[in-house]
Amino acid sequence: MKFGPVPIGDALGAILAHSLRHGTVRLRKGKVLEAVDIGLLTEADVSEIVVAQLEDGEIGENHAAAQLINGFDVSPDSQTLRITDAFTGRTNLLAKIAGVVRVDAEKINAFNQINPMITIATVPDFHMADQGTMLATIKVISFGVEQDDVTKAAGLLRDAVTLEPPKLSTAALIVTSSDKMNPEKGIEAVRQRLERWGVALESVAVVAHDEQSISEVLPELDQDLVLILTETATSDIRDVAPSAVVSAGGRIERFGMPVDPGNLLFVGTLDRRAIIGLPGCARSPALNGTDWVLSRIACGINVRNEDIAGMGVGGLLKEIPSRPQPRNRRRQ
Repeated sequence: MKFGPVPIGDALGAILAHSLRHGTVRLRKGKVLEAVDIGLLTEADVSEIVVAQLEDGEIGENHAAAQLINGFDVSPDSQTLRITDAFTGRTNLLAKIAGVVRVDAEKINAFNQINPMITIATVPDFHMADQGTMLATIKVISFGVEQDDVTKAAGLLRDAVTLEPPKLSTAALIVTSSDKMNPEKGIEAVRQRLERWGVALESVAVVAHDEQSISEVLPELDQDLVLILTETATSDIRDVAPSAVVSAGGRIERFGMPVDPGNLLFVGTLDRRAIIGLPGCARSPALNGTDWVLSRIACGINVRNEDIAGMGVGGLLKEIPSRPQPRNRRRQ
């Protein structure tokens, strides 16, 4: 691609490199100059102008961006994704529904190594997306790029960014509570989290805070997912809630997670259903480790011991004002 100043008489069909305001003439950056534009600029005594001129084998930024986004192979009737039209060399991949984003970092990195003028940026792997969330943006930086590079880059995008939609539809919540504690705040916070993923909270059981009370309720529940919120924090894998799961015939996959707030979460299974033991911070609507685990399970993604162990990078979440002891304060 040629780039630089040219006499106004040689600018026909070239791409204007910078927005131009000269007298009454107003032309936007990226405009392909037509005869009428050249006439107006000549009348305004503009003798030279900075332009980009495509060479053989090159295509314009919007044409390139459109070809690149089509590499995702998103059909118009896709239930999860949609693409936008190209404008100023940019086009986007958007979520049609809420879900968990999967990103193939190898493909994305390979794409970005083909030509520095051809770029893609995405949300992180396992990002929690809502309807309308931008999942990826493609930007062709220069006014034109080689067709061969565009073809090569577009070929890397199939399944490079996907959206896992919610798979579960119902959930049950067991809350332990004494007469001194009102469980409604925690119940409502859990209900709102589930609603984000289209999961209905069908059953709420408020029981005493002991192993037997929880273990007796568990087999009676037939929802897709079971959550347990105890009035006091689960401090050990042998504490009340995890022990109740085991007593009922289930198993604990992992207790404790390297996400803060959210350290005291546990996950397990009972009769092939997932169980999430919620940390105390689940009573707050603020982002915490609960959201990372709940979103994956709701969208049909298995959460194993090694998956939670891998959440530490990026797992230091924003401090929330409701925490009684901020993390930067020493114990007295």
